[in-house]
Amino acid sequence: MPGNASTIPDTNVILRYLLRDNPEQFEKADHYFESVRTGREKALLLESVLVECVYVLTKFYKIPKVEVADSLSALLRYKGFVNHDKSVLLEALALFAAENIDPVDCVMIAAGRHGNMKPFSFDKGLNRLFERLRESADRK
Repeated sequence: MPGNASTIPDTNVILRYLLRDNPEQFEKADHYFESVRTGREKALLLESVLVECVYVLTKFYKIPKVEVADSLSALLRYKGFVNHDKSVLLEALALFAAENIDPVDCVMIAAGRHGNMKPFSFDKGLNRLFERLRESADRK
């Protein structure tokens, strides 16, 4: 398990923590995430849980995607999250905030960029975005 994580938070725990809409569950989530924030608790944030949080927060709760990306990025930066793919997930959240693209595609593009791979897709818009980002990175 990456970095000796001892817990994997699920979507509902993250939602209760971010939304603060259930006082009893928020209190438990807050205590847990304070331990993760300080590094006392080692946790793994699964890509699937992250994407599910994005969908629920943007589609069901109608929270603007930039706010969702910022909140989840801040959470993922907690000291106790030991994901080996943390930089990929953070890049995916930044792409999601900046582009009009599905969060799963954002993860795929970010993973490809970090692994020096390109997408194999029938989605022409996705391929164009990947090329635009690659060209932008090449100019730097």
